[in-house]
Amino acid sequence: MKDNGKTPIELQSVIDAHDNPFVVIDKDYKIVAANKAYSDAYGVAPAEIVGRKCHQVSHHSDLPCHLNGEDCPHKQVFETGQPHQVLHIHFDQDREAEHVRIKGSPIRGANGQLYLGESVFPIAKAHELGCDEQRMLGRSPAFQSCIEEIAQAAKSEAPILLSGESGVGKQLAAEFAHNQSSRCGKVFVSVDCTAITESMFEGELFGYEAGALNGGGDSESGLIEEADGGTLFLNEVGEIPLSIQSRLLTVIEGGKYRRLGGREDLTADIRVVCASHNHLRKMVEDKSFRADLYYRIAGISITIPPLRERRADIPDLVEALLKKLKTTNNLQCRITEESLRILQDFDYPGNIRELQNILQKAATLSTNGIITPDLLELDESADIYQNPLADRRNPKRHGDYGKRSMSELESEHIRSLLLQFNGHRSKVAEVLKISERTLYRKLKQYGLQDVGKRRGSGETVPNPAQTRSIPHSGNSFYQGK
Repeated sequence: MKDNGKTPIELQSVIDAHDNPFVVIDKDYKIVAANKAYSDAYGVAPAEIVGRKCHQVSHHSDLPCHLNGEDCPHKQVFETGQPHQVLHIHFDQDREAEHVRIKGSPIRGANGQLYLGESVFPIAKAHELGCDEQRMLGRSPAFQSCIEEIAQAAKSEAPILLSGESGVGKQLAAEFAHNQSSRCGKVFVSVDCTAITESMFEGELFGYEAGALNGGGDSESGLIEEADGGTLFLNEVGEIPLSIQSRLLTVIEGGKYRRLGGREDLTADIRVVCASHNHLRKMVEDKSFRADLYYRIAGISITIPPLRERRADIPDLVEALLKKLKTTNNLQCRITEESLRILQDFDYPGNIRELQNILQKAATLSTNGIITPDLLELDESADIYQNPLADRRNPKRHGDYGKRSMSELESEHIRSLLLQFNGHRSKVAEVLKISERTLYRKLKQYGLQDVGKRRGSGETVPNPAQTRSIPHSGNSFYQGK
């Protein structure tokens, strides 16, 4: 049935046809229509939602989101008349934060008046990003985009490869992927590949039959067997010995494996998530990592952004980390605005793990429960990465080290430790919290095999700066590398 050449449509019936939350908004931010899914999502009865402003309902704010520094679909659609998509954080009826994608579309009324049609696609609620003690946290575009990537990848059964610098939170990202997948509720097995010696790798992963180790002992299941039905997370997958990589590939492709010393094929239904701070493609070129295994585990590759690319998240992270220090270490502190500004300008080569260590040290040193700029010691933290041999009485500006590559920083840090401990590899590995096998690989990579070794005359290579021991904490708000 037509009226003056136009098809009459009842607006509410069109809106209700959407399964996801959908709302129509006028130029003054007022809601003119909403479907039941939208009302349910934000805890407002359908009869009460019309006439309210959209930012009051979804953001719990009296200001439009663009006045809070966010990319606003309402502003863009009404200025350009074109569709616009954004990633936002909304708040549900319980005031819990939720990551969402919003698709804003221009809608014309019968008289040509412009409206915004807004579809809301939920990504993840705050509690799904971890527990209160450790949670992925942020609202920056880089962080929200990463969360959406992981949530989308979790829907498939394909392997996921998480890349990123040390300390960015790859462990929590892997747990989030598991919890967003169809395997949520099943076992999640995390393997730190830097903590297993080469001789133990095969038994740890695949298990072993009775008598396989030194002719005695009972049979033991391996980590692959324990992960059956769930997710196996291989953190720092580049550390897996070449001799084991082909067997791991067989498990990933067909689910079949044998225990060490076994003759019977076993099967495991596992979803594999891997992480590495190394450039695995470069390792493939150097033939230290199998190409076929790389292309199998890199089915979906996601890069976790470093903290310097998500500075807008630092205030929220600082607040969360200070709350954690109060709970775990009984350190109750608040931070000054000036200190917070300084923290937002810092580049954090150690990422969130480094931010936690800076705050923990400052809170420990504070005598009045206030973290002031003099307690942050950012220059010392930067010197560890920029030049471990530098005179501490001549600190660098805290942003200067950003010009150095991570490889250069790591190489110089390891060199300083070799000189400090007169070439004792085991002590250096202990300070770095890595295995000696990993250290030997890094020494070869950076050409440091002879640093700190004694010369033929028995004289030790001199240590020009007599560097002090550099503290290292394995306790991290974002566990894993």
